[in-house]
Amino acid sequence: MDATMFQVLWFWLIALLIGGYFVLDGFDLGVGVLYPFLAKNEKEKAVLRRSVGPVWDGNEVWLLTAGGALFAAFPPAYATTFSGFYLAIMLVLFGLIVRAVSLEFRAHDGAWKKIWDACFFIGSFLPALLFGVAAGNVLQGIPMHANGDYAGIPLLGLLSPFTLLCGVLGLLLFITLGARWVALKAPEHSALQARAAQLALPLQLGALVVFVVASIVLFVVVQPELAGSTAVLRIVFAVLFVGGLLVSLVLHRKSDLLAFLSQAASVFFLVALWASSLFPSLVVATKGGAEAVGESITIMNGSSSEFSLMCMTIIACIGVPIVLVYHVIIYRSFRGRIADKDLASY
Repeated sequence: MDATMFQVLWFWLIALLIGGYFVLDGFDLGVGVLYPFLAKNEKEKAVLRRSVGPVWDGNEVWLLTAGGALFAAFPPAYATTFSGFYLAIMLVLFGLIVRAVSLEFRAHDGAWKKIWDACFFIGSFLPALLFGVAAGNVLQGIPMHANGDYAGIPLLGLLSPFTLLCGVLGLLLFITLGARWVALKAPEHSALQARAAQLALPLQLGALVVFVVASIVLFVVVQPELAGSTAVLRIVFAVLFVGGLLVSLVLHRKSDLLAFLSQAASVFFLVALWASSLFPSLVVATKGGAEAVGESITIMNGSSSEFSLMCMTIIACIGVPIVLVYHVIIYRSFRGRIADKDLASY
């Protein structure tokens, strides 16, 4: 393997990690956003908390791993994005911390349960919205100094019609994924299961509409420079994304599991579409003023040494299977629908 092959490999491995996070923690975030609207009583709230309680912390491992891999494989891209998106990243971290605290304290602090419920919602809503905004910014491009520093206005400079559409699209997909998860985990034939399954339908249609509008804005307004080498991949992933949503719509009355898996696959294919639209760039530079003269950061000019990438590949071959085995064990241990006896500690 030469340096270029390692660079391409790690670009797609990081995309895979981001896709895994968007699917796994995506339904956690979606459940949190739906929490104050979908659950009508204390028992249903406990069901929603129990549906994500055993798995949310393990799901976040994918985000930490993706961030660590970006830092080790492509340090300039890590430095630019984490410094340029500093305030947005702090809001995301604040949300994730607040969500974790609310899940842990809600069952043990009845006097503050309304506060913890609000924290669960806020801690889920902020990341669910901002992840899409961040992905839109990376694709649209950001102004950078010659040394690679972000040259725009903090936080407000990251907002545009396209990035906001990406944020809404991500939010809708996470909420839909959360609704599908609740329909899969709630007691069978319960009112909660029926409401979750019904709510997923308009959300999926809304996501399709926003995806079409965002695509139009991307090509008409943003006009990105897309690599010809990934044109076929972009078409395939776009078809698979739309197909996953449509299959989930068709299957929702036949199998909650298949409807959830189709929705999850659709989210994953959207991340793959985003990555293939970005390749080989990691951070696209735009000319936003006299000081914004930096070049785009690509896998070629922003990667670590060949030796570092080789060592990372060896570590990944050992670590990734361990993480996958962990997830298999956890999801098998807590498979099936939630029963009354499962709600004792929630």
